[in-house]
Amino acid sequence: MTEEPQRAGFVALIGEPNAGKSTLLNRMVGAKVSIVTHKVQTTRARIRGVAMAGNAQIVFVDTPGLFRPRRRLDRAMVAAAWGGAADADIVVLLIEAHRGLTEGAKAIIDTIKDRLPRSTPVALAINKIDRVKAETLLALTEEMNAAYPFVKTFMISAERGYGVEDLRDWLAAQLPEHPWLYPEDQIADLPMRMIAAEITREKLTLRLHEEIPYQLTVETEKWEDRPDGSTRIDQIVYVARDGHKGILLGAKGATIKAVSTAARQEIAEFLGRPVHLFLTVKVRPDWLDEAERYTEMGLDFRDGE
Repeated sequence: MTEEPQRAGFVALIGEPNAGKSTLLNRMVGAKVSIVTHKVQTTRARIRGVAMAGNAQIVFVDTPGLFRPRRRLDRAMVAAAWGGAADADIVVLLIEAHRGLTEGAKAIIDTIKDRLPRSTPVALAINKIDRVKAETLLALTEEMNAAYPFVKTFMISAERGYGVEDLRDWLAAQLPEHPWLYPEDQIADLPMRMIAAEITREKLTLRLHEEIPYQLTVETEKWEDRPDGSTRIDQIVYVARDGHKGILLGAKGATIKAVSTAARQEIAEFLGRPVHLFLTVKVRPDWLDEAERYTEMGLDFRDGE
């Protein structure tokens, strides 16, 4: 009996902010590799999560949400999203069932027609199906497929796991025959320094309000694996204004302490070892215009021009 050949390839998840791309990626991989918050535009870099499905290795590219960019950082994020989609073997467009074919989704479909090679298969995943009735889903499926010739349509709930296995199995079968691109036990190709910084940024985003999460970035400055089996991590939180520093610190440092504790616990769980996390908050008014900050986020500074 001949063993089936290995398959491997890239699948780009695209959609509007908050469509559920990061939740779907984490569900597919079986671990948290992409930050998830209720706030939009939290994914900044093209985060790659690696999922195994039988003899296939699916490398998911969780792209930043597609939206109308205003700032340099926004433009770099949108460029990264389309770059990830253009390089992929398969593209999956996620939309929210209860929102339907929005203006944003229409704009994404128009851009797919312009920017993606015609040979790239694009599947549709209607997410959050538990929020609408069956007849609404049927009408939305027809409307979406009239707007674009999707190769396949899936009804899923990334949060609850409905339909996710069907989508994963279908993607695995579509990938080209190719040796696996990563070791079987690897779940992400971001450096651990960046994953740790993303975890801390998630905790800050969940804790802070309004525009502040979009005006900060987190970088891992030092990483030391100690002989006793623990890891010391020093991170810098850059903010754009003095006022933001005070809010981040909180009364008697309460906010930054709570963030540090939550981030430390999650990083330790991810690494499977004790972690000592030290956070420093620094004001850098122009960090949004510094090439080095973009490199740390895995973005191309020139894409923001």
